[in-house]
Amino acid sequence: MKRILTLSILFVALTTFVFAQTDTTKVLSNKKGWKFGGGLPAIAFDSDTGFKYGALAYINNYGDGSWYPNYQAQIYLEATYTTKGSGIFRATYDDKKFLGSNVRLIGDIGYFTERGLDFYGFNGYEANYNSAFADELSADYKSRMYYRIERQQIRGLLDFQFPIYENKLRAVAGYSFYGINVAPVNVDKLNKGKAESEMLPAIADSTSLYQSYVEGGIIGADEKDGGYINHLKTGIIWDTRDNEALPTSGIWSEVLLIGSVDAKNTNYSYLMATATHRQYFSLIKDRMSVAYRLIYSGKIAGDIPFYMLPYYMNTKEIRDGFGGSKTLRGVMRNRVVGDGVAIGNVEWRWRFFNTKIGSHDFYIALSAFADAGIVTQKYNFVKPTNFYQADEGIHLGYGGGIRFAYDQNMIVAVDYGMAKDKQDGSSGLYIGLGWLF
Repeated sequence: MKRILTLSILFVALTTFVFAQTDTTKVLSNKKGWKFGGGLPAIAFDSDTGFKYGALAYINNYGDGSWYPNYQAQIYLEATYTTKGSGIFRATYDDKKFLGSNVRLIGDIGYFTERGLDFYGFNGYEANYNSAFADELSADYKSRMYYRIERQQIRGLLDFQFPIYENKLRAVAGYSFYGINVAPVNVDKLNKGKAESEMLPAIADSTSLYQSYVEGGIIGADEKDGGYINHLKTGIIWDTRDNEALPTSGIWSEVLLIGSVDAKNTNYSYLMATATHRQYFSLIKDRMSVAYRLIYSGKIAGDIPFYMLPYYMNTKEIRDGFGGSKTLRGVMRNRVVGDGVAIGNVEWRWRFFNTKIGSHDFYIALSAFADAGIVTQKYNFVKPTNFYQADEGIHLGYGGGIRFAYDQNMIVAVDYGMAKDKQDGSSGLYIGLGWLF
C-alpha cells in the first residue's frame, strides 16, 4: 500500500514557545534593513515518489524600521527534492520600493518536477472518480498511478504595480512564461528499489486516465506532450489591508486580463480574466478576525490547452491546481478543472498567544475554515461513445489549522482539511508557510 509519512521540523517556532514569557505584541524599532526571517527544513516520505528533503526560507528587508511588521522587500527561497525525481526549486523577489520609487516589483522563477501529479479529468463531478482503481485491495484495482501524470515545468513571472491613488489603487502590468512537458508516469523509475510486492503495475497492464484520454481523442495530439506558453497581463488592484502578513481589516481586490500566445502552436492563443476579492474583519483587536476570499477565473476567447487549465493566477504568484492546499483544502488537487472556475473560502482566525523573545515577536494562532468551488464554464471536448458524465455541483472542504509566527512574516502553517463528498477524496494534511490569503 501507499505509505505517506510527513514530518515538519518547526525548530524556530517550538524553541521560541518553550522559552517564551507572555507579553503584548509591540512594534520593535530595531527591525531595520535585511533580516533572516527564518528557515523551515522539510522532510517527507512517499513510497511512490521517494524520500523528500530540502528547505525553504524568507529574508526580509524592513527598510528604516517604519515598515515593520510589513516588509519593504522580501526574498523567498525553496529547494525540495525526492529520491525519485520530484522537486521544487524556486526563488521569489518582492520589492515595494523598486529602485527607490513607489513601483512594486514581483519576480518569481522556478523549476518544478512532478513524478505523480493528480489528474482527474475535466469539469469536476462530470468526470467520475473511482477510488477502487487506485486501491490495491479492490478487485477493480488498476494502479496507484491511475489518476496521475508526470509533468516537468519551468515557469517565471515578472509583475509591476504602479500607484494610482495613495498606493491603495494600483495598476498592474506583467509577463509570465511556462515551459511544460507532460507524459505518462514513469513506472520503471518509481519501481526502482521496491520489493516485488510493492511495485506498480507496468504501463502495458494498467492504462492511466491520462492515457485513455489521449487514446480516445479527448486530449489532442498537439497538446498531449505539453507546450510553451507566454502570458501578458494587465489589471487593477484595490488594497486597504492593515497588515499583509496577517490582515485583520481591509480589502484586497484585483481584476486581471491575461492574454496568451503558445509559442509552439498558435492554435492555443486565448484571453482569460481572473477576479479575486478578499476581505478581513476584526472581532477582537490584534486577537481574533474573520476573513473570506472569492475567486473567479474564466476564459473569454480562444482555446486553452489542457495542461494550462489547473492554474490560478493572481498578482503575487501562480497557484497550481484548483483543489488542495492553496484553494480547496480537503479536496483532491486538480479536482475542479474547467475553462471557468469559481472558488470561495471563509476562515476564522484566533491569535491566542503573543510574546517576544529578545528582539523577536512570536505568536500562535488557531483557525477554522470552509472552502467551496465549482466549474462554471465547461472545458469542451469530443466525448467518445459511452463516455461517463454526471452533473457538476459544489465541491466542499472544511477543517482547521494552526500557525506559528516568528517576527510576523515567518509563519509556519499546518492545515487539515476534509472533503464532504467521496468524489473529492477524503482528507488532506498541509504543512507550509503563511496564511492562505
